[in-house]
Amino acid sequence: MPEQDATAQPGIAPTARPTAGTMFAALYGELIPHAWHDPASEHDAYQLFHQRSLTMGWLDDRPGAEEGNSPGRRAFAAPGLWAMNDAGWSHPLAAPGSNLISWFQIEASALADDRPLPVQPFLRCAQDTTERVGTVRLTAVQVLLPVQGIDVSARPPYAMVPSMRTPDWFGECDPRARVSVKVRIDGGLDPSIPAVAPRLARLIVPPDQNVFAGELDELVPPEDFPPPPFDDRFWNGPPLHGMTLSGELAEWSCDAVGWLAATVADSAAYTGIRTPVLFTVARA
Repeated sequence: MPEQDATAQPGIAPTARPTAGTMFAALYGELIPHAWHDPASEHDAYQLFHQRSLTMGWLDDRPGAEEGNSPGRRAFAAPGLWAMNDAGWSHPLAAPGSNLISWFQIEASALADDRPLPVQPFLRCAQDTTERVGTVRLTAVQVLLPVQGIDVSARPPYAMVPSMRTPDWFGECDPRARVSVKVRIDGGLDPSIPAVAPRLARLIVPPDQNVFAGELDELVPPEDFPPPPFDDRFWNGPPLHGMTLSGELAEWSCDAVGWLAATVADSAAYTGIRTPVLFTVARA
C-alpha cells in the first residue's frame, strides 16, 4: 500500500463554509486482496474514495472549483454531502490486533433541516472503496459522529430523528439476514451519555421500526470494542463515558450500520449531547 497511508494523521478539514463537523469511519475485519491488485498502485484509498464520492454526487468540491481564475474554471459547482479530507488502508495509531482494514475522514456539509448526518452514504462509499481492492469480511464498524453539528431546534416536528422516516428501506430484508450485534456509544470525557442512557435507548429503539431491536446491556465491557485509531485530542477522548446496547440488526451491512449511526446521532442531540460521539457496532 502507498507510503502516505503509513503517516496519515487525523486533522480538521480546512473550509470556509459552514459544516456539520468531521466524520471519521474505521472498518475492521479481514481484507483479502484481489490477486491482481498491486499494493504499490497509485489507486490508493484516498484516490478511490475521492473518485467514488465524485461519481455518486456526494463530494462537495466547491472550494477547489472556486480557486483561481483560469478560463477552464467551472462556472458552477454543486454542493455535496462532504468534503474529502484523508483516507488509508492502515493507520499508525490503530491498536495492535484491532484488525483495522481501512479508514476515511471527511468534513460533513451543513445539514438540511430534515436530513440526518450522511452516515449511510459515507459508509457505503467506504465499503465500496475497500471492496475495490479485495474481499471484505467485516467484524466491526466505527464512526466518529459530529453530534455537535446537529441543530435540534431547526428540526421540523415530522423529522426530529430524520432516519425514522426511512426504516422501510429495510422492510424487504431476508428475515434470515438478521444478525446479533453489540453497539457502543461513547462521549469520551463528557459524562452526559450515561446520565441519559435509558432515554437515549428508547429513542434509538422505538417500537415502530424493525431495523434495530435492542436494549441496554451493562454486562458488555468497553474493552470488547476496538479503540479509535486517532489521538484523543482529535475528539473528546479517551472513551470513558458511554453505554452499550445488545440486539439485532436487520442485516450485517454498512447500509444498516449507517442508518443506525444516523439514528444514534440525532437521538443523542435530542437528549442534549453537544460533543462528538464515538459509535461502534460489532458482530456479537
